[in-house]
Parts: sequence; structure tokens; C-alpha cells
Amino acid sequence: MFRFLIRRILFGILVLWIVTLGVFLLFFATSKDPAARFAGKSATPATLALVRHRLGLDDPLPVQYWHFLTRLLRGDLGYSFATQSPVTGMIKQALPASLSLILGAAVLWLAVGLIAGVISATRARTLLDRGITFAVLIGISMPAFIVGLTLSYVFAVKLQIFPQTQYIPIQNNPLQWFEHMVLPWITLALLQSAIYTRLTRGSLLDVLGEDYIRTARAKGLPERRVIYRHGLRSALTPVVTQAGVDIGVLIGGTLVTETVFGLQGIGQLTVQSLTTGDLPVIMGVVLIASFFVVLGNLVVDVVYSFLDPRVRLS
Repeated sequence: MFRFLIRRILFGILVLWIVTLGVFLLFFATSKDPAARFAGKSATPATLALVRHRLGLDDPLPVQYWHFLTRLLRGDLGYSFATQSPVTGMIKQALPASLSLILGAAVLWLAVGLIAGVISATRARTLLDRGITFAVLIGISMPAFIVGLTLSYVFAVKLQIFPQTQYIPIQNNPLQWFEHMVLPWITLALLQSAIYTRLTRGSLLDVLGEDYIRTARAKGLPERRVIYRHGLRSALTPVVTQAGVDIGVLIGGTLVTETVFGLQGIGQLTVQSLTTGDLPVIMGVVLIASFFVVLGNLVVDVVYSFLDPRVRLS
């Protein structure tokens, strides 16, 4: 296990290094003069020269990348062109809202997706299976902004069961944090739970056709134990893989849900940065999203060994 973790961590570091190199070349080597964006449109040639020197843009490209990398290792992502604020601070301020949204929704969509998927697989081609399939198709077809606006109007405006949308930090008031996050969680989880229901159903049906499952049934094991002890554990490997990727990618921005419910998260920050051409912030978001994708895949690889006894970590 230890050797496996070391190899995977080193591989993840390699991937992140490649991402940093690609991001640097894309935003610095091929884009317009960053100094002009940082200094503003009315900057004089002398001001531009001073800004280029302070940003290190007058150094050779390898030296610029080395400085970029060393600053990155210290957690310094530079300063926003638009606000002159530290990018690290801006991401730290936006990240809790996105993490609260995604992790809470992930619990919901995994619970619903797994339960519905198992029921659908164990009662394949029955009326219940067809009903779940119909509900899944509706969930997949519903745009997130329609779901979000509908839930907000019905439960926050008309019935007033939940408060109006905004983000309350969990450390300020856990109860209010929970109340304000329920509708965003349901909105984001609706589409994802439909996808995970189909994924769980298909994977479990494939596993239940394996020889070792037939052998377990031939030994007289209870059907419940065959399904949940032997079948479901192996069927969860593609589900876990998808979850690791989805959570990592979604942390990079859930624009629609954040916009509908007024959550000032990474998605909102990304759109604002793209609108203003704020390269340092865009680079910071890309790097943060890449880190969470790599971390998610590392966790998935470790979880494999506990879910499927056929997988060995060496």
C-alpha cells in the first residue's frame, strides 16, 4: 500500500507539473503583454517598463517559468489584473461556497443514485425498473437553471420553507448554512443522481452475470448477501471512478447553480475573470481544479482495493 501511494503521489505531482507548464505557456508565452493588462490602458511606456520589470517579464522565458513555479510552491498565485488583490485570497474566499455545494450535493446524488440503481438492477425489466428509468430520463433532460429557478420560486418565495438564496459560512451559523444549501444541493444533485442511477444499474447487471456470482448462488447463499456483499462492491468501481472525476471537475466551477442561488463560488469567480480577461485568476482556478482532479483520482485508486477484492495494490 505504501509503495503504491508513493507511486501515485509522484505521478500526480508529475501531472500537476505538466499542467503548470501548459498553463504558463498558454497564458504568458502566447498571450498579449500581461504588463499592459496589469498596468491599465492609460499606463505610460515608463510605467509599462516598470511593471514588466517587477513582474519579471523582461527575464528569459525559462527564468520566468522558474519564478512562477517557486511562487506557486509557496502558495503565491500572483495578483489580479482587475482588483490588484492576491489571487490566493480571492480563491480562498470563493472556495468554501463551491466545496459546500459540491460535497453536499455529492452525498445526495450518490445516495439517491446508488439506491435507485440497485433497485432498478435487481428488478430489471419490471414496472418499477421502467418507472425509475422514466424518472432518470426526466432528471437528465431538465436543465439545471430551470430546476434551480423552480425550486427557488416554489420553496423560497411561495411556500417560504427555505430562506432566500445566499451563502452563509458554516462557521458563522451551521443551521443557517444548511438551510441555505438545501435547494442548491437538490438542484445540482438532480442531474447527477440520474446519471449515477443508470451507471449503477448497468454496472450491477454486468457483475450479477459473472461466474463467481453464479457460484455464490449455487452455494445457497441468500440473494441479499449475493447482491450486496459480492455484487455491489465490485459494481461500485466505475461509480467511484466517475465520482472522483466529477467532484474534482465540479470544484473548478458550477456556474449555473451558483448563479441561480447567488453563491459567490469558484464558478462565479471564473466567469468574472473571463469577462475582464483577468489571467492570474483564471490560471489560479485552472490549477486548483487540476489539483482536485488529481486528488480525486488518488482517492479513487485507494478505494478500489476496499471495494473489489480482485484489485491489489502493489
